[in-house]
Amino acid sequence: MSTRKQLKKLVEARRGVLVPGAFNALSAKVIEDLGFEAIYITGAGVTNMWFGMPDQGFMGLAEIADHTARIRDTVNVPLLVDADTGFGNALNVYHTVRTLERAGADCIQLEDQVAPKRCGHFSGKEVISTEEAVSKIKAAVDARRDSDLLIMARTDAAATHGFEAAIERAQIFAEAGADILFVEAVTKAEEVRALPQRLSKPQLMNMVIGGKTPIFNADQLAELGFGVVLYANAALQGAVVGMQNALTVLRDQKEVRESSGLVATFEERQRLVGKPEWDALEKRYG
Repeated sequence: MSTRKQLKKLVEARRGVLVPGAFNALSAKVIEDLGFEAIYITGAGVTNMWFGMPDQGFMGLAEIADHTARIRDTVNVPLLVDADTGFGNALNVYHTVRTLERAGADCIQLEDQVAPKRCGHFSGKEVISTEEAVSKIKAAVDARRDSDLLIMARTDAAATHGFEAAIERAQIFAEAGADILFVEAVTKAEEVRALPQRLSKPQLMNMVIGGKTPIFNADQLAELGFGVVLYANAALQGAVVGMQNALTVLRDQKEVRESSGLVATFEERQRLVGKPEWDALEKRYG
């Protein structure tokens, strides 16, 4: 079964499949190695880790396509790819979908913010008109070559127009052809519970650690009927703390040992990047 068919099956089961975000190929390998069934390629994570900048529209199509291609070559699980606003108008969205499909995306997420966008849990967001957003969704649906490629429509309208307006937009996006719906940054537990009852298409719920949405356990969200439970930057935030802890010890004690528990062993690092497989290839071709 292709990774696109796998993802479609996972989403349609509505069992709250837990999907962490990856910000580069190594983080994707760690996620797959730990047994997660799918990976989200996070625009915020790429922006933070690649540029050292906040999630405020600095990432472009070239960066996310390059990350997608490198991660696709590295792992064998389905990939959901954050394409921000599609990097322009409906024609740009068409190009974005074609590009990311070639790069190996199994699902492409598009949102309805005004460009330059910002993190869904930042203040000061604005959204484009429903009509313009619908044209982008239709362009995305038309652009795909493989009908198994999923299009995910995200709306940030809850922050600007209220929960009911966000529900209305999401429904219109579904009618325009979106396969998965993503109502971002709802702020009340009752709103989280209401979403699967109000919208018929499979949905993603974004659990942002420290964000505006109340945290639910993934099992709770599965019981509510969500298809995907996203932790887009858990790996990133964990990596930052890990680096800070290890480097603080190095700064203060002038050394870091494997026995400290602060770093992966040399052997574990080589295992994760596939050195035994490359050694076997070297022997085969040498």
